Amino acid sequence: MIDSAIAATLFGPEDLRVIEHPLGPLAPGMVRVRFGAGGICGSDLHYFRHARTGDFVVTSPLVLGHEVAGEIVEINADAPGLAVGDRVAVNPSRWCGECARCAEGRANLCEDIYFMGSASKMPHMQGGFASLFDATPAQCIKVPPDVAYQAAALAEPLAVSLHAVARAGDIAGRDVILFGAGPIGLLTMLAARLKGCGELTVADIAEAPLAFASKLGANRTIDLSGGDDELKALAADKAIDVAFEISGTAAGLAAAIASVRRGGTVVQVGNLPGGQIPVPANAVMAKEINLNGTFRFGAEFNKAVDLIVGGEIDVLKLVSAERPLASARDAFRLAADRSQSVKVVLIAD
Repeated sequence: MIDSAIAATLFGPEDLRVIEHPLGPLAPGMVRVRFGAGGICGSDLHYFRHARTGDFVVTSPLVLGHEVAGEIVEINADAPGLAVGDRVAVNPSRWCGECARCAEGRANLCEDIYFMGSASKMPHMQGGFASLFDATPAQCIKVPPDVAYQAAALAEPLAVSLHAVARAGDIAGRDVILFGAGPIGLLTMLAARLKGCGELTVADIAEAPLAFASKLGANRTIDLSGGDDELKALAADKAIDVAFEISGTAAGLAAAIASVRRGGTVVQVGNLPGGQIPVPANAVMAKEINLNGTFRFGAEFNKAVDLIVGGEIDVLKLVSAERPLASARDAFRLAADRSQSVKVVLIAD
């Protein structure tokens, strides 16, 4: 019996160590999963750099990772449809199913949610960047043996993007702009295409991600590093119906509000800095903008798995590098360098 696992554990800003963790007996109602692959997310990078993301602050050692897939190695639960040896995409959300938000069908806003690799609660909720980790059967979505672990792991960020697009309403034929060409931005672009959006523009301050957005099918890219003249010209020339703010910056939100047409929609996807930030709220009022938040995902996780398995969205196009779990610290440093990477995926050693 294996009695320990190695896990990428954060102790403080840029203090990420791959260390051994003891494993107790598998608890009733749980399954044990052997790590296959895991994507490094923007929130993981915020934790890595600052030991916090938004208002969630790391106060005790935290195993990172919520974009994960692997193989079931043990079951101690009623788990219909699952068996030892199954390959699964792991939904990092464990909803209570009983609170008011769950009852109204908005489980992503669950008032007692467990979310892997998050410092939102005490004790922190440990993540999946571990050679072995535990989950509930409901979190484990079986995928065919020919689906790569790397692809299955990216069901989570795709689900985030699907939920963000859903929060914009019917976007068929509507012109869209996205601020932020990181992995979530690129996946949101693909999700918007799937919903039949009109012209799609991607704006960022870095050349390499914008080139990748063009490669994936953006109609137009705007480099904001030299100023916003091109963005202003576009907004004056075209009625931009929907703006997705994905950069997680106050400047990105201000630009989204400024560029969208009167009566348009802005969806805040990026995790903004904690505390108060300046917002051009008068423009929200005067232009009668629909400013919608979007948080994680609900049923979209299963939809994301279906899209990946069916080949409708090729998430592996985003993967720019793979590194073994044991080299997590170096992988995080690579992922933080936007000139060198798009999506870095950890794989089993």
